[in-house]
Amino acid sequence: AESLHSSIGLLGISAGSLLLAVRSYSLPRAAPLIPSTALGVLLLILSSLLAYAGIRRSLRNASLFLSLCLTISVFWCGYGVIFILGGQGVLNDVGDLRDAVVPGLVTFTLALLIIAVVGFLCREVVLAMIASAVSLASAHEVAMLYSTAFGSSAVACNYMIVCLVGGYFALGRILYFLSKKKITLPGTDLSKKKTHDQVQSSSGSVNHFAVTSLILNMLSASVFGCQLLGVTGKLFIGQVPWLWAAGVYQIGTCILSYRAMDALTATFFGFTSILKFARGYCLLYPIWQPEEPYFPVPFLVVFSILFAVLALFYSLKSPVDGLYLLFYVAYCIALACRPKGLFEGGPQGVDVAIFVASALMTLIHLYNVKASAKIPTGKDAVKSLLARSSFLKLREGTDLNAPYLGYSKYADAEVLGYACSVLASFAITVTGDPQAPLSAVVIPWVVVAGGILKVLGGSVAFARGKTLESSAFILYGVLWIIWGLTRYGGLYGTTRSFHAAVGIIAFMLFNVFVVFCTLFLNIAWFLYSLTFFLITISFLLDAIHSLPAGYDIAATLIFGLVSFYCFLSALFNSIFEGSHLPMGRPIVQLSGVGGGTTRCLHLPARKASSVKRIADILKNGGTCGIPTDTVYVLVAACNRPDAVEKAHQSKRQAQDRPMSLWISSLKQLEPAKHLFTPLLWDFMEAAWPSPISLVVPRGEWVDFLGMKDSAKYVGTPQSVAIRIPDCSVTTHLIDLVGPIVVTSANPTGEADTTHHNQVYAKLGDKVDAVLCAGPSPENIASTVVDCTKIDSGNIGFFRVGIVPKSQVKSTLILFLLP
Repeated sequence: AESLHSSIGLLGISAGSLLLAVRSYSLPRAAPLIPSTALGVLLLILSSLLAYAGIRRSLRNASLFLSLCLTISVFWCGYGVIFILGGQGVLNDVGDLRDAVVPGLVTFTLALLIIAVVGFLCREVVLAMIASAVSLASAHEVAMLYSTAFGSSAVACNYMIVCLVGGYFALGRILYFLSKKKITLPGTDLSKKKTHDQVQSSSGSVNHFAVTSLILNMLSASVFGCQLLGVTGKLFIGQVPWLWAAGVYQIGTCILSYRAMDALTATFFGFTSILKFARGYCLLYPIWQPEEPYFPVPFLVVFSILFAVLALFYSLKSPVDGLYLLFYVAYCIALACRPKGLFEGGPQGVDVAIFVASALMTLIHLYNVKASAKIPTGKDAVKSLLARSSFLKLREGTDLNAPYLGYSKYADAEVLGYACSVLASFAITVTGDPQAPLSAVVIPWVVVAGGILKVLGGSVAFARGKTLESSAFILYGVLWIIWGLTRYGGLYGTTRSFHAAVGIIAFMLFNVFVVFCTLFLNIAWFLYSLTFFLITISFLLDAIHSLPAGYDIAATLIFGLVSFYCFLSALFNSIFEGSHLPMGRPIVQLSGVGGGTTRCLHLPARKASSVKRIADILKNGGTCGIPTDTVYVLVAACNRPDAVEKAHQSKRQAQDRPMSLWISSLKQLEPAKHLFTPLLWDFMEAAWPSPISLVVPRGEWVDFLGMKDSAKYVGTPQSVAIRIPDCSVTTHLIDLVGPIVVTSANPTGEADTTHHNQVYAKLGDKVDAVLCAGPSPENIASTVVDCTKIDSGNIGFFRVGIVPKSQVKSTLILFLLP
């Protein structure tokens, strides 16, 4: 897989470089060999391929390859759209093409140079040569656009170097496979790189997408910084592809940062993506109206506060990163002072500072990920200071991003969801001009912040087992998008729409159900969903043209403050241990609803270390929910009578629903083989492992399993149900613990538990840990066979489960036939 994705990435870079080399060689011609539109479409296709290759390799900690692929992917995505605009006649004026491409070329010249320098320092020669060649090609192209003395041949030659290096790598990988790993060209052996990356990744979790996002910040800042410094002559639609490509990729890196379990960085990337879409909107606006758009001041003030709070918490992780976020605080303040500031010197000056700071942070992050000697960022300084505090203690360890219920591959996105609620709520204070509804820059805040990012947060919440929270976030996000486009996109026209009012009422009815459910969640969520009614009432009154003066401000303040508290609480509790800013207890407490306030340990079954931890808990007298070849069960170790009694009491077992006994193989019963009849022993060998429980006569063989005082809770005085499950995770756990006592993971009389999320929800504090494997492979329990009279050739069935009677009887007949 490593070879495949590396080869796809480098061959994709080579293919794109070949296209650009052909274009450069054909520039002196009257007609280019490749039409601009066709070249743009091909570059977009290749940028998608590079993004795929880079992300796939990122799963194996290939940080430099990831940064190179995603950087060139963004480069060619924006570049491709500009070529399409040029081919369609949008960039017709003299100097339009130069003003459009130069901000991107300047950014990627520096970004790829940084990647090349780190590559050479870390002996990634192939990647460093490709990065340096594309960087030089971009630099030569900038020079060519400003001076005719620089010909296009230098640009083409640099791209040809990329093609040659990519071809060399492809040849090396082909020889490697054809020779069955005997021939390896220098620089093409991935096994050494893999070993080095695995050693680095074992030292801790690293967000490999931070470098790409910092380069995206450079790109958006470059558009306005170049105009301030006189590098470009104007700001216009030709630069929108850079800004919106950066915004789209920034949202992508936000999602991938949640996958990397880095919630703080993902929140920051989400914030900056909003700014990128807003900047692009401002440059696109002159298509509809001649005047310049303006930013709502309240929104920018609130945004600067959110950035400042995030910078404060980010400083606990890394003071240098926290200082970097302060540049965005300054940027929001500069825009608030100059509502049309994107076209003025103050905010553009901050853009220049952001560009320089982003370049330095790119170098620091990329070098620290690859090199053994690190550039100091003060990462451990704050940690050592907080270690002396008895009040505040940083959350660390493997449970840092543990989900509320179950196992998830994503960190919690609620911080971003609450922050977007704050931002979107302040957008409704803008009344707008009916004659120029698009002049206020509101749509990016409402659609991107209130809509897209909130839906993103809801999707991540769903992946973490928070079904109610995810439903609310997605519902609110959809409402923000529809209402924002309707009101601030000018879709109302001069009249209000009755149909819009009906739609808003439908959303309000859905929110009634959300509010009811939050009664069983916590106080903060109840207030959050309840105060959202104020926002929907504002939407409704606006739709019927009956909005009283000042209502929007009151609704914004109430809902905004509640959302801001939830933002602080989620942020504070994700960084520090304990509940210093609590979300509150459920208003209505019902057994099995919401799982209570105490969370037991949830561990992924795919990890051997998780199985070992569950085994340790069982050995120490705990009870755990585990997956099987059928449904989830509650288990306890046979040699711990206290644990078996706890499991027995948690179920309040009736006499006709006794607990059963599980082993991992018949070897555990081998010392007591003489106590079983030959026919019964042979039948057990033939039937197991499988989802078949055999009820056998109780006897002295029970003592060989070390049950002692636990025996009275297992089976009946006459018989015991025993089984070897057909599940490798379960049998491995039994190998570590010994025989276990088993009962279904649900209160007596309820349906079987078919997902790890349900175990804690149904049993609450009666279970100490859950081994999470997602949905059960089957929704039907095991078949229970009565073997107490098997020697007479008769068997019965207490329960017919997943294995039918015919299959069980056919197995027995094989031993009864002479």
